[in-house]
Amino acid sequence: MAGDVIPTKNFVADAANFIVDLAHKALAERHEFRIALSGGNTPRPVYSEIARIGRDLPWERILITFGDERCVPPDDAQSNFRMARETLFVPASVPEKSIMRMCGEIDPQIAAQQYQDDVDLLATQRGEQIYRHDLILLGIGDDGHTASLFPESAALNETTRRVVANFVSKLNAWRLTFTFPLINHARQVCFLVDATKNAELIERVLEGDHQLPAARVNPPAGELTWILGE
Repeated sequence: MAGDVIPTKNFVADAANFIVDLAHKALAERHEFRIALSGGNTPRPVYSEIARIGRDLPWERILITFGDERCVPPDDAQSNFRMARETLFVPASVPEKSIMRMCGEIDPQIAAQQYQDDVDLLATQRGEQIYRHDLILLGIGDDGHTASLFPESAALNETTRRVVANFVSKLNAWRLTFTFPLINHARQVCFLVDATKNAELIERVLEGDHQLPAARVNPPAGELTWILGE
């Protein structure tokens, strides 16, 4: 399961370079770059660095989705969209049509269905059964969750739907999230992880302990990379 593990003391620079290099490669090969962003604090400085070094990227040919979202309005401090807007979209002048936001402020079931419909439409326009991301960025929580796929939550067992509303009992809250069928369909999945926080947990995930949702990320026809900040 482990994939390609890259330990680094220059986490922000290495992660940003990895993403920008992959963008250039996808744009050269397929004339577009499809990336799903993750939330939380770990990718925040990475997005700022991408905005700085990626100024020459043709953002109008880059499609940005979100792997998950909190059920809050887009200007809420908890919003993954807000974090990405502040660190990346505004500084890099990313055009609005390149960004697909999850609507955290509406009924979670409706928001999930809308997002799945949008992603499915992109796939249909490209002659694909399931939309294929060039890169999905993920993080890992201290309970082993990734995106908003939490231990013991219903979304872990989803085999067909690509985006769902997932109730997380320990937070007593709904989340919107990609499912394993969509994540594992990607060309490349990359975990951005602060390895100083929970080395034992990361070890368990890398060893493939399926009790931890992050360990179930394994794209059969794609690549898996871990960038571990040390």
